[in-house]
Amino acid sequence: MILIREGGRHNEVGLELLMLQRGMAAGFMPGVWVFAGGVVDPEDIAGASDPPRGLEPDEWAHRIAGARELGEEGGIEIAPTELRAWSRWITPEPVPARFDTRFYVALAPPHSTPEADGVEMDQARWIGPGAALEAAAAGEMEISFPTIHHLEELRQISDAAAVLAAAAARIVEPILPRVVGDRDSFEVLLPGDLRYPD
Repeated sequence: MILIREGGRHNEVGLELLMLQRGMAAGFMPGVWVFAGGVVDPEDIAGASDPPRGLEPDEWAHRIAGARELGEEGGIEIAPTELRAWSRWITPEPVPARFDTRFYVALAPPHSTPEADGVEMDQARWIGPGAALEAAAAGEMEISFPTIHHLEELRQISDAAAVLAAAAARIVEPILPRVVGDRDSFEVLLPGDLRYPD
């Protein structure tokens, strides 16, 4: 759930997005900065039996889950109807724990103040995509490969309105990264890369 807004605090101008730091005691990616998210619960599926026009129940369940997780982890409530599909990533095959993850973008309600839940997430903050990438490069924020990719993409977009317009025009196809090399020396390739295996 990539929640976005126009720069507000700290005299920052331009696009900002909500990032949360996973708890250091977490069993999966402790201390890593992420977007809000999690699994689709049975309750999400049960609530998706009558989706809005143009959406399949499975897709509607994912949007319900995204809005729910944002509220639980980041303390910001948003309607599932506000979510716009952005991308879909499938974990590479060599990784033991695999996920089929859908990413959504949505505009934050006015004056939204995030608050980490203190259970799954230790910190929550608004940050520009470029600033997050700089912090990652400096070792100040640990960020996973798919999140880095999304930040690089969003850094090229000028403002929140442009992100929402881009989302409306996107055709979302599953992205399956490929890992090339061995444990000591490997590279993650994306579809479209010259060395991406067929």
